[in-house]
Amino acid sequence: MVFKPFVYDRDNTQIPISIEPMTQTDAELTNSDPVWQTSWTSEFLKDDRIEKYAAKAGKELIALGAYEILENALIVRIVYLEAHPESNPTMDGGEPKYTGIGRAMIAFGIKMSIDCGFTGDVVLEAKTTALAKHYERDFGAVRLPGFRSSAPRYLIADEAAKRIFFTYLS
Repeated sequence: MVFKPFVYDRDNTQIPISIEPMTQTDAELTNSDPVWQTSWTSEFLKDDRIEKYAAKAGKELIALGAYEILENALIVRIVYLEAHPESNPTMDGGEPKYTGIGRAMIAFGIKMSIDCGFTGDVVLEAKTTALAKHYERDFGAVRLPGFRSSAPRYLIADEAAKRIFFTYLS
């Protein structure tokens, strides 16, 4: 079995993607037209504990993901995910160029967890109420207790993580 991530284009055609360590060039692309929601050259994302990855359809950068391996908790924390502006529903407002980006990037986090010898569990924060509902409904995420002032934190584990991960195995 091999992990083969993919997304869908506007015609609902499955497009294979690669997910590889982010380069400085990838990070700098977030600062040029079309400008991304977040500059991936920011100080926050320069933290050495955070591993950054780029998802590409061919040579086209379609998403970036930041992951932190929490060995003391046996889990991977998905620090931040962002799709290219043409596929980011909070930015473009039109029909996205690619869909399924978030699911593929979460599956990659699950893969990282498995590769580290963990059980495939990942945690992530919901930046909006819509994302929180999406994580619960579409990914089987379970809300974790937290502080009222922080973004809701979710766990994707067990059968929910398997369903997501197995989608990309062939």
